[in-house]
Amino acid sequence: MTRPTKARIRQSFERAAATYESAATVQRTICAQLAAALPAGLQPARLLDAGCGTGHAITLLQARFPTATTLAVDLSPAMLEQIPVACGRLAGDLEHLPLADASLDLYWSSLAVQWCELPRVLGEARRVLRPGGQLAIASLGPATFHELRHAFAGVDSYRHTLAFHSPEEIDRMAAESGFAAIEVTNAREIAHYADFRSLLKAVKAIGANQLGAGRRTNLMSRSAFSRAEAAFETLRTPAGLPLTYDVITLIARI
Repeated sequence: MTRPTKARIRQSFERAAATYESAATVQRTICAQLAAALPAGLQPARLLDAGCGTGHAITLLQARFPTATTLAVDLSPAMLEQIPVACGRLAGDLEHLPLADASLDLYWSSLAVQWCELPRVLGEARRVLRPGGQLAIASLGPATFHELRHAFAGVDSYRHTLAFHSPEEIDRMAAESGFAAIEVTNAREIAHYADFRSLLKAVKAIGANQLGAGRRTNLMSRSAFSRAEAAFETLRTPAGLPLTYDVITLIARI
């Protein structure tokens, strides 16, 4: 699958660091759901939040595992600066972790791996986990932001969302990477917005507006925007304009 360059992803999240928390309501919900999916009795001595963003999950993990050494890795130094609690902070790529082999008991990642080549991420997670180590990942599936694809279908031929792996693909990749006790679940979270402009602004505020090859590289005309807006309005519900997050959770261990 085509992904934006790491430089563009970093740039996007550097810009979004100051606005991310104000727009990340769904992201916080998904973090809580991933935490609830962790096995009972888990007591990691050393854990990693991979693609930590502004550190919301770090707070959850430290509350649950107060004696664990906590590490945070993100591609964006500006995101790392937003973390509100003490932890080890490393600017790095999830496909090339700056960590030693067999050095972690828990690898956690919520809504970050969709920006990466997933087999490489899982290979790195397998490398840095100790025997018996736990993997917990929340990513996004193919129905994510399908409303945007609907809105722009009759307007242009550009890409308006990332390509996402299916639950079946994620299950297979985890097995091929050497994980066991694999559990993959799928659910949807839907955010609602008052209008099309505020929806697009929220997507940009969380840094989710980088799409890689096939994206629009010129400014959208007023008429194109109006047509997309009108198409999106056909999806309006009593709660507002919907935007779907197709959430895939992967729980596994070494």
